Amino acid sequence: MMAKLILRRLVLSLFILLAVSVLVFFATLLLPGDPARAILGQQATPERVAALQEQLNLDEPAIVRYFLWLGGLFTGDFGMSTAFGGPVSELLSDRIVASLVLMVLAAVISIPLGLGFGIFSALHRGKRRDKAVTWVSLTLAALPEFVIGIVLVTLFATTIFPILPAVTMSPPGQQVWMFPSQLILPTITLALVVAPYIARMMRATMIDVLDSGYVEMARLKGVPERQVIMRHAVPHAVGPVAQVIAIQLAWLAGGVVVVEFLFRYPGIGQALIDAVTFRDVQVVQAVSMIVAVVYVVVNLLADIVGIMSNPKLRSAS
Repeated sequence: MMAKLILRRLVLSLFILLAVSVLVFFATLLLPGDPARAILGQQATPERVAALQEQLNLDEPAIVRYFLWLGGLFTGDFGMSTAFGGPVSELLSDRIVASLVLMVLAAVISIPLGLGFGIFSALHRGKRRDKAVTWVSLTLAALPEFVIGIVLVTLFATTIFPILPAVTMSPPGQQVWMFPSQLILPTITLALVVAPYIARMMRATMIDVLDSGYVEMARLKGVPERQVIMRHAVPHAVGPVAQVIAIQLAWLAGGVVVVEFLFRYPGIGQALIDAVTFRDVQVVQAVSMIVAVVYVVVNLLADIVGIMSNPKLRSAS
């Protein structure tokens, strides 16, 4: 049963990605402008435009161009950038890695932080510690990411505590992660946006588990409280929280756009903003599909974790 559920989620994820690809491709066809003329610029004579349209398959019907573009996605060929005049894959390769580094760092910090404070708050429910964690998490959850980023810049990159750079300024030809100080503020910003939601959900599920019958039975049998929490309570509480974690990690793929723009971070978010500014359709399509793939993959992994953490499904399989 568990294998069938996982296979069903996988097939559904593939259909979702296919539907997203259709929406992304045909939505970008509605954008004004001719990509061939945008690439050629002032050298766009009718003969050269016609030749470039044939080279880029722009003279083909829309449905044919879609399948050519879809086939290119499977081979890593995202087309040619109209703004920069080169392959989109070369333009985005370093930016994808830079964004992944930022997202992984934020996830590594926010997930343990959110789970830890959620467990801590549940174990002290109704007390001052619980109220303090609840107040802080609700405050952070109510603030947009750019507000948190601006506050962090004001505190740690201005005259108050000028200890961190306000924007990313890595030298040309060098990767941004080679300068760790430039990663601190963007990472903390993303972590502070994601962690409160995880903490709130973990607190709620942890309280339900602590009031369950099998936890009370373990306590009546004389099992040490630490073992009751870590062996019986936490594993059963993490399953439902996996969906919230997946949603927040998937949000990182989209929310990173605002944070990268705020800190001038050279990732896919900044590339998307530049592509929209210059009407670079190929880059917009590629970044949109990359974000969609991240959303679908993260939610698929969350579904798998939720299925595997369900005792009924494990025993049925």
